[in-house]
Amino acid sequence: MTEDNFPQLDWELLTQSLNGSSQEAEPDSSGLPFLYAVPAVYGLLIVIGLVGNVTLIKIFCTVKSMRNVPNIFITSLALGDLLLLLTCAPVDASKYVATEWLFGRVGCKLIPFIQLTSVGVSVFTLTALSADRYKAIVRPMDIQTTNALMKICVKAALIWVFSMLLAIPDAVFSDLHSFYDPHINKTFKACAPYPHGDELHPKIHSTASFLILYVIPLFIISVYYFHIAKNLIRSAYNIPAEGNQHILRQMESRKRLAKTVLVFVGFFAVSWLPSHIIYLYRSYHYRQVDTSLAHLIGSICARILAFSNSCVNPFALYLLSKTFRKQFNNNLFCCRSHLLIRSTSMGRSTTASRMTSLKSTNHSVASFSLINGKYVQQEGYV
Repeated sequence: MTEDNFPQLDWELLTQSLNGSSQEAEPDSSGLPFLYAVPAVYGLLIVIGLVGNVTLIKIFCTVKSMRNVPNIFITSLALGDLLLLLTCAPVDASKYVATEWLFGRVGCKLIPFIQLTSVGVSVFTLTALSADRYKAIVRPMDIQTTNALMKICVKAALIWVFSMLLAIPDAVFSDLHSFYDPHINKTFKACAPYPHGDELHPKIHSTASFLILYVIPLFIISVYYFHIAKNLIRSAYNIPAEGNQHILRQMESRKRLAKTVLVFVGFFAVSWLPSHIIYLYRSYHYRQVDTSLAHLIGSICARILAFSNSCVNPFALYLLSKTFRKQFNNNLFCCRSHLLIRSTSMGRSTTASRMTSLKSTNHSVASFSLINGKYVQQEGYV
């Protein structure tokens, strides 16, 4: 991702200058102590993201009724988020307390590759999800039922391959370079995809990445959702209040799932925009190092906001989908314990009551399958 170059190079320059100037003023000072609180925030994001995304992936892989077209894309999205949180987030956090790059030449090439791959998977999967919702709502007759899940798995795999191909140049050109910071009269090594004296490369790199990984995909998604909204508004007027209940339920399911995807897209757009803007700003003022406290705080907030995008999707889905919420509660140990205590307190411990509950549950599942039939396999519900 473009923004990975910002902390790899400019963060070293920025924190070196800030820490250096602070140490000149106060010899016993440790620079900016609040920077040491930033890794704790990263740690919290990693834990939250792991709980949410691992549970989501487990549900979609183990619960057969949840294996449908939209959920395959959402699972791929969660895998990309996990990859980012487990590799890039700890590396990013280390830059706020370390004065130089700690992960060697291999890490310098691998981390940009992983981050760019993860962000590419996120934005392109969201685009594919929007296309899927467009096809399900606006052009439902185009949906293919034969080997639908297999074809979606292939599409998800191709998104990963395409994202990796986009990330190869960063892996090839990223390297450890020596930089001189006149603010503290010190030379140090930093990981960057280009030497500090190169002004054209960062401008091209930041602009191209902003267009390919942000502007163009979000424009395509906006076009899809414009047509989805127009179709739903038209359908609401055309279907009478006493119309077919099955069609009305289908429309509600489509709208609910389209709303979920739109929330995912909105989170992505808001989370990554500040980081893109800051990277563009740094790229077009590459010879200057903005050592102001406002720039430092703004940069920290932008980075944390970007990584928080990898945590929110499972919890957004938890709020928007009753089906996923039920499965999520069943898969978390603490929720199981809570439900067990609640069940005991209500006195539902007899064999007859358990058999009645099991019979009711089986009846519910059978009814759900009967109502939705093949349509669940074709379009799918979150």
